[in-house]
Amino acid sequence: MELKASLSKIEEMKEMIEKLETALQNCDIRIEYLETNEGHQIEQLHHLQNQVRNRDHIMGEAVVQIREVADHLQTLAVQADTLNVKYELESDWGQELASLLRKIRVLSIRVKRYL
Repeated sequence: MELKASLSKIEEMKEMIEKLETALQNCDIRIEYLETNEGHQIEQLHHLQNQVRNRDHIMGEAVVQIREVADHLQTLAVQADTLNVKYELESDWGQELASLLRKIRVLSIRVKRYL
């Protein structure tokens, strides 16, 4: 009887070992998948970081250009004020020019909000 019990116990242990080996293989497959996925995620992260750097560079250039335009508009506004006073009373054309110069002044004031 003890021999039968021992053989039965051995069979149970063999089945348990097979289950554990299967579970181990499944874990190995899962680890391999996760490592591959991690590699893809790292590549994507580097790609996105490069895109952000490029975008930041372009945005920086745009800000510089906007400031240059704003400075130029400011200069034009000062000139517009001067010309406005000079031409406002001279003629219809002068009044139209004065109106356009006032519009330039308004634009220069608006652009200040974006700086």
